[in-house]
Amino acid sequence: MSTREQQRAFPRRDAEGRILTLGDLLGVTLAGLVIGLLALLLFEWAFATLGAGGFGRTNGWLAVILPLWLFWDDFRAWEFGAARVLAALVGIAVGVVAGLLVAGLAAGLPALFTGALAAAVFTVVYAVIWFHGVHWLARRTG
Repeated sequence: MSTREQQRAFPRRDAEGRILTLGDLLGVTLAGLVIGLLALLLFEWAFATLGAGGFGRTNGWLAVILPLWLFWDDFRAWEFGAARVLAALVGIAVGVVAGLLVAGLAAGLPALFTGALAAAVFTVVYAVIWFHGVHWLARRTG
C-alpha cells in the first residue's frame, strides 16, 4: 500500500503502520466499542428471548475486544523498546483502575451496562495514555 493510500485509509497511519493522530485512534476504538456493545446486546436479547437467562447478565467488559485488537495492532507497529512497553503497561494499569472505579460507582446497574461503562472508560484512558506516552517516550529514548 502506498503512502498516499495509507493517508486516505482510516485510521490514518504512517509508513511504519502507526496511527497518526489521537483523534483517529479514539474514533476507531470507540466505534469498535459501540460495535462490540451492540453485538453483546443482540446476544443478550436472543438468549433472554430463548429463556436462557435474564437480560443484562453478560459482562459488558467484553465490548472492549475490538478496541484491544486495534491497540495490539498499533503496539506491534512500534519498534521494540522501552517506549512501547512502558506506555502500554501504564495505559493498561491506569485504564483498568479507572474502569473498575466507574464500574464500582455504577454497581447498581446490570453487569452488561456496568461493564460497558467500565470498558468505555478503559478505552478512552488507555488510548490517551498510549498515544501520548509512546510518542513522548519514543522522542526521549531515540
